Amino acid sequence: MPRSRTRTGTGKTITKKGASAPGRPERAPSPAPRPHGARGSGSAMVARESVGPGHAARSEGWKEAVHKYVKLYNQAEIDRYAAPFGAIIADEDHLQRFGQRLARLRENELLRGLVPTRSETSAELLRVSESGTLSEVSVLIELRVKRTVDHRGRTYAEERRDRERLWLSADGGDYAITRIEPIVSERRPRYASSHSNHAAEFADELALAAESKPQSIPYINYDVLPNFKHGRAGIRYRRDMAAAYADRWWNEANPAYELFEVNCTNYISQCLFAGAAPMNYTGKRASGWWYRGFSGGRENWSYSWAVANALQHYLSAPHNSSLRATVVDSADQLALGDVIIYDWGGDNRFQHSTIVTAFDAAGMPLVNANTVPSRHRYWDYQDSYAWTENTRYRFFHIADEF
Repeated sequence: MPRSRTRTGTGKTITKKGASAPGRPERAPSPAPRPHGARGSGSAMVARESVGPGHAARSEGWKEAVHKYVKLYNQAEIDRYAAPFGAIIADEDHLQRFGQRLARLRENELLRGLVPTRSETSAELLRVSESGTLSEVSVLIELRVKRTVDHRGRTYAEERRDRERLWLSADGGDYAITRIEPIVSERRPRYASSHSNHAAEFADELALAAESKPQSIPYINYDVLPNFKHGRAGIRYRRDMAAAYADRWWNEANPAYELFEVNCTNYISQCLFAGAAPMNYTGKRASGWWYRGFSGGRENWSYSWAVANALQHYLSAPHNSSLRATVVDSADQLALGDVIIYDWGGDNRFQHSTIVTAFDAAGMPLVNANTVPSRHRYWDYQDSYAWTENTRYRFFHIADEF
């Protein structure tokens, strides 16, 4: 049986810019028709890795197949038609899935009046597993896509980073991609509705919360002192700061916070906090909206801080203080710094969160997200493999003042 080797590491990318057309878990997260003249360009990673002389030719063979795939993928991003993948891809299921996605996006962009003018795609090779004879190779790649679009006379760029696992087999002197598996990180197992089984685990957090209660203050009878100014000044939600934070950290982790395997809601909570939304610290995992970091081998944050379904429940409930929101009916009612939470299956269990960071020429939201890093992505997420015909959205307008 051939032996396999696995290598991991960071590789450098080579990106060619295309020419312009003329004229967005079951357990707690763990810290750890083509426009005239438009062109795209793509490239595969040149990995920092070493292979023996006997492997060099075949290694370059599968890398060339990956390079061709990325180049065709990039062309499809701008054309919204399936490129001639048949020469290198033998996975009919994925070709059908990819073609359906392109058809959906082509119709969507036609209705919006959007014209893609440039696409730049690079790929980073994250992991390689090779058989001893290099007859079979599997690779995990990150596709980094930046599309420039024209929308009713306005030009803007949207970016995202998708991951895919490719299996390649030697076919004579060439390699064919026999299977492609998109890594759909936005669609993960979700929390059950009850968190009661965690109560004992966090009993001392409750004690910590009790210890941190503020000292009592003397009672003042304001009827006797009517001119005494006792009203608390409200905290204004800084929508600009929330959006600026989202644009700063969309594609990397802020080292001041834990990085979760499924990081979308942790990222959104950070954005809201950066916009001056005050935490509601209860010390209870299943209540409030708070973060205290990771210490003593324990995760010190609320479910609502890190889990989409829990954040949806928290924002849907009335609150007298701290982070508050109003549910609105449609995306066009949202403002900068507002939040959208996604239910891919239509079963009222929400799995993904995004934040509004910009608007297209029609005033519709463009959003940022993490886990699958995205910047100024169209809010409906029909370009994601997580999207289904049953997808439902919850639109939250964050309070202007807390």
